[in-house]
Amino acid sequence: MALRGEETSVVYHFAYALSTIVARVLFDYQVVHRERIPNDGPLILAMNHESYLDPPLAGIACARPIFYLARKSLLKWPLLGPIFPKLNVVPVDQERADMSALKTVIRLVKAGGCTVVFPEGSRTLDGELQPAQPGLGLVIAKTLAPVVPMRIFGARAAFPRGGRPHLFKKISVVVGEPMHFTAADLAGGGRELYQRLSERVMARIAEISLSS
Repeated sequence: MALRGEETSVVYHFAYALSTIVARVLFDYQVVHRERIPNDGPLILAMNHESYLDPPLAGIACARPIFYLARKSLLKWPLLGPIFPKLNVVPVDQERADMSALKTVIRLVKAGGCTVVFPEGSRTLDGELQPAQPGLGLVIAKTLAPVVPMRIFGARAAFPRGGRPHLFKKISVVVGEPMHFTAADLAGGGRELYQRLSERVMARIAEISLSS
């Protein structure tokens, strides 16, 4: 899954460049406070989830390669399916509790990689922020990596869940200040701990505004 080899690097960076051009031309895409994202070291990006557009838009908000969790069925798509692993996609089997995908992400982050996690787990239907799920908290507890909260604005209007794309809707990603966790934050353990950590990050996402 890591960016090793010329082929993978070329595919990833080509997709990055193409996504950047498309986002800027079709959605007047902007990133606010990109400088808050560390350029190296273990890192978790945590963003609200509004649209199918969110993963690539989170990716191009960051200057470094990142890893994505995505449902396993995407790898069966014609044409694009075989390419997804070269884009650092970590497949998740949503039909069962797939701990192997989270373990892969944890290993990659511990090795100094960066991943994006959507704490809500699924795309919003009404545009409101949804409750956090414990998956993000698990990754935090197992890595103690810094977490950069981000909030996307306009993605649901551009491509709502269950709807069709609407071009030329402005989309912005606002990057919050990094959050740091220590062993003292891990008291209690288990699912309750993971839920609590996820909720802390989700609360920080909720505080982000376009004027942040």
